[in-house]
Amino acid sequence: MDPAMSEDLEAVRDLVNRFMQTEVVPVMDGYEKHGEFPRELIRRAGEAGLYGAVFPESVGGTNLGYLAATVIQEEMARNDVRFAACNNQQGSTCPSCTYFGGTSEQIKKYVPNLLAGKTIGMMSLTESGGGSDAAGAMKTFARRDGDVYRINGQKMFASIANETDVGVLFAKTDRDAGARGITGFIVEPKKYPGWNAQPIDMLGLSNAFRTNVLFLDDFVVPVENRLGTEGEGFKIVMRALEAGRVTVAGKALGIARACFEDAVRYAKERTLRGQPIGRFQMIQSDIAEMATAIEASRALVYKAAYSMDHSLPSNRLGAIAKFHASQTAKLCADKAMQIFGGYGLAKEYRVSWLKSYADLFFTGEGSANVQKILIAEDALGYKVADRHHGKTGLRDIRKNDVAD
Repeated sequence: MDPAMSEDLEAVRDLVNRFMQTEVVPVMDGYEKHGEFPRELIRRAGEAGLYGAVFPESVGGTNLGYLAATVIQEEMARNDVRFAACNNQQGSTCPSCTYFGGTSEQIKKYVPNLLAGKTIGMMSLTESGGGSDAAGAMKTFARRDGDVYRINGQKMFASIANETDVGVLFAKTDRDAGARGITGFIVEPKKYPGWNAQPIDMLGLSNAFRTNVLFLDDFVVPVENRLGTEGEGFKIVMRALEAGRVTVAGKALGIARACFEDAVRYAKERTLRGQPIGRFQMIQSDIAEMATAIEASRALVYKAAYSMDHSLPSNRLGAIAKFHASQTAKLCADKAMQIFGGYGLAKEYRVSWLKSYADLFFTGEGSANVQKILIAEDALGYKVADRHHGKTGLRDIRKNDVAD
């Protein structure tokens, strides 16, 4: 890893921690209590540059790269993962899909406001019958009707779909073409009819940032809002998810660190039989396992992000990093709850809900089992994980500036 980056990364880390401790942590419980969407906090995060690290300055980004973006996600999640959970919609999958597959006009119209936090973004791929088999199970269909498409169907786990201003949604335009029949669309739910997002109650997850079941009833999308040509959608979203996988791994690393820090603090403060429970060897064993797993995950996650910054093959490495970091988050959440004992189930302690987010990132942006299949098939020589590297024909955020 380039040692010249370390000083810049520490400055980024300090910026994020100051922002979170000043702007988010003092007020986030209030938003959660009232189920209020923190639109103003997102705008402030955008002003602080927390969503645009990988994007060029010409579209409102800071051009710092994936390593910086990963550090941003890590520190936001360590401070308050409830607020950080929206970052992949706002600063990754939605603007990335637009940048990878959109025209220069589309990028200039939509991406700057997303990165600035002025408009709320989302991305919707998953359907109720699909999950990891997103292409094979997709039923949502977009029918061309003159100068518009009319989309009908149902999407599942569409995060922030009840609040979004601009999003990217994927639907079939050819029912018989499999993955090659999927097309991406830039959607504007507040501008066109036929969009009905219903929040889902999720165990232990945010009451302010909701995921939704999304009903589409002749939802209108102008033809000029199509991403690329018909049939290019799956290629676009897979490229965005490959990049997002690494930043999700950063969030998992942040959760692991939060659990570790809380567990260490509690083990020093909680006394039993006249001494801190941190003196007990079983507690020390748990602390040691957590510390070791965190260091290993950090090395993998940063290496994957570094590879992406240097346009090196990173799909396999990203899968390894995401799998390991999400495992580490689950391990640390479990160990922290054990160290807290019964208090680990009390909502006043954040370890009670960090476990739910560890489970979320274990599944989100590609489930652990899918990552294992990708890693194993590459190792066995059945399918090279990075076979599409440099061959997608899509715009590269780090190399292709729309201003050029």
